[in-house]
Amino acid sequence: MAFCAGARLNGIGFGTWSWGNQLVWGYRPERDDAQLQATFRQALASGLNLIDTADSYGTGALTGRSESLLGMFIAALPASRRHQLVVATKLAPFPWRLGRRGLDQAFAASGQRLQGHLHRVQLHWSTARYAPWQEAALLDGLADRVLAGDVPELGVSNVGPCRLQWMHHHLNQRGIPLRSVQVQFSLLSAPSLRDATLMAFCRRAGIEVLAYSPLAFGILCQPPGARPRANTVLRRRLEARLLPASEALRGALQGIALERGVSMTQVALNWCRAHGTTPIPGLRCPSQARDVAAALTWQLTGDEVNLLDGLRRSCARHMPENPFLSD
Repeated sequence: MAFCAGARLNGIGFGTWSWGNQLVWGYRPERDDAQLQATFRQALASGLNLIDTADSYGTGALTGRSESLLGMFIAALPASRRHQLVVATKLAPFPWRLGRRGLDQAFAASGQRLQGHLHRVQLHWSTARYAPWQEAALLDGLADRVLAGDVPELGVSNVGPCRLQWMHHHLNQRGIPLRSVQVQFSLLSAPSLRDATLMAFCRRAGIEVLAYSPLAFGILCQPPGARPRANTVLRRRLEARLLPASEALRGALQGIALERGVSMTQVALNWCRAHGTTPIPGLRCPSQARDVAAALTWQLTGDEVNLLDGLRRSCARHMPENPFLSD
C-alpha cells in the first residue's frame, strides 16, 4: 500500500467500544461514567467530531451502554454543538434479525438510547459467511431508513473489497451513497492485498475508510521493554502475544516520537492517516483525547512512513482479525 507524499490527510474520530465493556476493558459505572463524560467533553473541545458506537457495545446487562452514555452526554450539549457531530452506530446482524425489517427494532432502540442523535447507521459485519441470503435484505432495510429520512447516512463495517464493491453497487442503484467502511487497520494488522484493493476502490468511489483498533489495543503506545499490564485477562493475553513480536516496531515508533517531541500514540495514528484512513481510537480519559487530537497538528514524512511500513511487514505476529470479516 503506497504512501503518497503531499496527499490530503483524513481527520481523526473516536470509538466507544470500552464504554460499558466489562469483559475486555473492566468497565465499572460508578467509577468510570464521570470520567467518560469528561473524556467526551475534552474530545469535542479538541476538535474530534466523529463518534463511533454500536448497539452491541457493553457486556451482559450493559449491552447498549455505550449508546446510552453518548445519548446522555450529547443531550447536555448546546443545540449548536450537537449539530456539528457525526454520530455513527453499528447494528449487529445477529442470526435472529431476519429479513428486510430485521434491523428495524434495533434501529429504533439505538435511536432511543442516543436520544435521536444519530447521523450514520452502519451494518456491523457482513453475513456472507453464515447467511449470505440475508445480506441484501438487511442492507435494503437500512437503505429504507435513509430514504425515509430517519438517518442521513449509511456505512458498513468488517467487509472486504469484494463485498464492499457489491454493496456500493447495490446501494448506488437505489440512489444512496455508501459513506464509509470500517476495517481493522494498524501497524500490527497484517499487510494484505485485500487491504490494498479495498483502499484503492474506496479512493475511486469516495468512500471514507475508518480504521478501528488503530493502536492495537494500546500495544502501539507502549515503549520497548514493556510488560503485560492490562486490567483484564483477555487483554493481558493479547499483550503477552503481541508485545514481544512488536519490539522493533515499537522501538521505531518511540524513536520518531522522541525526535518530534510527540507521543507514540500520535505517530501510530498519523501512520494510519498517511495511508488514507480516518483512525477511530478508543478513548477512556481526557488526557487520551488531548493526545489523540494533537496528532492532527502534524504529519509523518515519506521516509518515516516507509520505515514503519518495513518494520510492519517484518512482524512475525499480528492482531487477530474479526472472524466475520468477509472477502
